[in-house]
Amino acid sequence: MKGIILAGGAGSRLYPMTAVQTKQLQPIYDKPMIYYPLSFLMLGGIKDILIITTAQDQPQFKRLLGNGAKLGINIEYVIQDKPTGIPDAFTLGEEFIGDGDVCLTLGDNLFYGDLTFFREALTAHEKRDVRDEARVFAYSVSDPERYGVVEFNSKNGKVLSIEEKPDQPKSSYAIPGLYIFDNSIIEKTKKLTPSPRGETEIVDLINNYLDSEKLKVSIITRGVAWIDTGTPASLLDASVYVAAIEQRQGLKIACLEEVAYRMNFISRRELESLTDALPNSPYRDYLKKLLDDI
Repeated sequence: MKGIILAGGAGSRLYPMTAVQTKQLQPIYDKPMIYYPLSFLMLGGIKDILIITTAQDQPQFKRLLGNGAKLGINIEYVIQDKPTGIPDAFTLGEEFIGDGDVCLTLGDNLFYGDLTFFREALTAHEKRDVRDEARVFAYSVSDPERYGVVEFNSKNGKVLSIEEKPDQPKSSYAIPGLYIFDNSIIEKTKKLTPSPRGETEIVDLINNYLDSEKLKVSIITRGVAWIDTGTPASLLDASVYVAAIEQRQGLKIACLEEVAYRMNFISRRELESLTDALPNSPYRDYLKKLLDDI
């Protein structure tokens, strides 16, 4: 399983902040936004990751993350010239994906909590009986009309319908920006036609699988937070949320070096070297304390 983080786009909802720095490098409390989806994929055991960026922003991502080797992972990059829809990730990432399956997450989505739902979904996809299969996730919200909505049979989990921002939602379950697809997604994407707004739509890909009864859904359980950080208000909410947890528990969310160590991607000695190379900061102090405690 390979991972893709879609971190391109104009970020117009965050203007004028995004006039000088792309959305996914904006801070969520004490770390750049990109740390959160990247650590999420790493916690799922995914080590081969493609980050899709704009041309002007790619050097900053590379300066921040490099090729991932220091974290025991492989990070590659590709440029998205202009935002033409989420499915564009699969054609841009065709060479990276190769003949494997892929998990796509949007670069402004933050998940925190018990990630068993994600690991179990990855395992279920790998053990599937059919070649063509996709999986979406369902998250209960109070305002489903603002999102893509999935309706499913609560007894057997069969997906019944997918609707995009419906006036009368058939369920209270929104579809977050997290998807798992088999390799046929590349050819399916190439056959898409743009919608009236000039972009290809992820819901069209999902419905392709639904029509052939090859779409699965995994429910994100209570106790897991999902925040779409694409607006100033939600960006602030995410920062306040992360700050509250970190200050209360004394544990960091999305500390890439810690995640790499706890996932056995790097050794203790490598963690020590990474920590020693950091500038004096609360982030370095946290890793120093972590090393003292393990």
